[in-house]
Amino acid sequence: MFRFYTAGESHGQCLVAIVEGLPGGMAVDQSAINHEMRRRQLGYGRGARMKIESDVVEILSGVRDGRSLGSPMALRIENKDWENWQGIMAVERNETVQNLRAVTRPRPGHADLAGALKYHTHDMRDILERASARETAARVAVGALAKLFLREFGIEVYSHVIAIGPVAVSDDQMASLSLIELQARAEGSIVRCADPQKSAAMKDVIDQAKANGDTVGGVFEVIAHGLPAGLGSHTQWDRKLDGRLAQALMSIPAIKAVAIGDGIGTAALPGSQVHDEIFYDSGQQAFYRNTNRAGGLEGGITNGCDLRLRGFVKPISTLRRALQSVDVISKAPSPAAFERSDICVVPAAGVVGEAMVSLVLTEAMLEKFGGDSIAETRRNADAYLATVRQY
Repeated sequence: MFRFYTAGESHGQCLVAIVEGLPGGMAVDQSAINHEMRRRQLGYGRGARMKIESDVVEILSGVRDGRSLGSPMALRIENKDWENWQGIMAVERNETVQNLRAVTRPRPGHADLAGALKYHTHDMRDILERASARETAARVAVGALAKLFLREFGIEVYSHVIAIGPVAVSDDQMASLSLIELQARAEGSIVRCADPQKSAAMKDVIDQAKANGDTVGGVFEVIAHGLPAGLGSHTQWDRKLDGRLAQALMSIPAIKAVAIGDGIGTAALPGSQVHDEIFYDSGQQAFYRNTNRAGGLEGGITNGCDLRLRGFVKPISTLRRALQSVDVISKAPSPAAFERSDICVVPAAGVVGEAMVSLVLTEAMLEKFGGDSIAETRRNADAYLATVRQY
């Protein structure tokens, strides 16, 4: 069974992850993993923390001579800012630092107050340190391993920004680009948008939000290309792949909605304009569709088309121009606390989205094809695909 766990606080010594269930014999390229880490740190609108950290993954176990062993992998990501927080975040009890950098004024929209009530603490640093999106660095590290696994089967996962604030690209315009061109354009944009003109307008929106002491959200799309039909299942609610993917994306901080394929827009249309008609190419001996409004999923199962998912990112809840709150100790009205923060996280959220989608797809691939070694998994997948072609 493929699974992973992460641990660590935003200003703690490090982030760690344990990954279990990847087959043995898989090539593990550390430069590819660290490339994903750098992508997460980029994007116009990021805060000062990204100038401090230079995330590099240290693999502590589960890999030898550039290949996975099939045993659990342990990953470590150093927090360079730990140097400035050692006293405040120390494990040992220290009475002299108990009230340093305490947070008693919760931020509206953050986990601060809800978490403090749940865990019965008046210092919300106990909550925000783990609720921080810094944790997603560990997810991207594990997601990079999942991407390496998926590439063994010709599957690629990437993302691009659809909207920031009120500025959005048109679906028709994006549909006219090849997948390779879409990816190249997005990676060349400071906001990871494939439209150069809209990229410039998005930058202006971020600049205006910064000038106003505000934050801004948006939308990203994740695309998975090369998936076989048949991942996931219709037989139980928790095995449906669309539900699992939606949950994975919703678990990313600041994500408030997820759409699959044409998603939200289909609710206002008749069925004749929503469903993807099916055709058969006798020469290729394959079924095909001229549209992909379903986003590659039907009945909780992949149908062989590209997987398309969108994550809707709210403006993050740490504002320099603080919203009204209450001090939880005095109960007096007070502006919300301010922690060093970003203005816009949409470009980075797309990279985290790639990681989460890759992790769910890796789990689904291993459920379907199994295998203790990558060679065994590949044989099982090849045999299944041969059967599908003969259908």
